[in-house]
Order: sequence, then C-alpha cells, then structure tokens
Amino acid sequence: MSEQKKVQRPEVPQDINAFNQKVISEFRANQGRLSGQLAGRPLMLLTTRGVKSGTPRTVVLGFRPHGKEYVVIASANGAPSHPAWYVNLLSDPAATVEVGPEKFQARARTADPAERTELAALIEYLEPQQALTKREIPIVVLQRVP
Repeated sequence: MSEQKKVQRPEVPQDINAFNQKVISEFRANQGRLSGQLAGRPLMLLTTRGVKSGTPRTVVLGFRPHGKEYVVIASANGAPSHPAWYVNLLSDPAATVEVGPEKFQARARTADPAERTELAALIEYLEPQQALTKREIPIVVLQRVP
C-alpha cells in the first residue's frame, strides 16, 4: 500500500494584511525592489476594484512574463475559494499593474483550456498550489492596455 504525501500549505504570516501593506510600501518606495525573503522574486502589485465597495484593492502576486503579457495564478495559497482579487477581475477586468518601476493599465482574462497547458508550464509553483485545493486554480493573463 503506497503512502500518499500530505501537501502542506506554505507558511503565511499571522497578519497577512499588515505583511502585504509592508511589502506594497517597500515595493513602491524602491521601484519594485524588495529586501529579505522576497528579494529578487518576480513580484507585481495588482490593483483591482472591489466588487461590492468599488474601492481599489492592491495585492502582491508572483508572476511570469509571457511575450508582452503577464501570467499569474488565482491560488489564495490553495484556499477552497477564489481570492477576492480574482472575483473582482471577473466583475471588472480592468486593473493596474506595477512591475518594477513601471505602472500601467491592463485587462485581465482567464486562460482558456487550449492555452492552459502552455501557460501552466511557465509557473513552477502552480502544481504544488493545485495539490492544496479541489478547485481548479485559474491562470490569469494580464494584457497591457494601449
């Protein structure tokens, strides 16, 4: 009888909102360069509009470039439901993206099944995240708005 490995969620700071606010502040103050455990990681700031509140909401996300587009996953650390930022994008696909010192408007779309395999291959952390949840983690493509 084979033993199944139990997949564990990555450690999340106790106050994730405070942690994210600190990262966002450092990101903006240093033109996208971060220190500590996040130094050198490909991270972006994504700002969406809250579905209910209409308030701008900014999150820190890992990304991978794909041509002129950026690819992110709506994992929420393997949570059983989609992250709020993804729900916001389903309602209004307009977003602001900050990568390094650059800030631009983007339009978001969920990758269709035909392109999912290609895009998933770019994101080495998708498979471990997918193992944490039963829902299919959406792959989101962010396209720059001219």
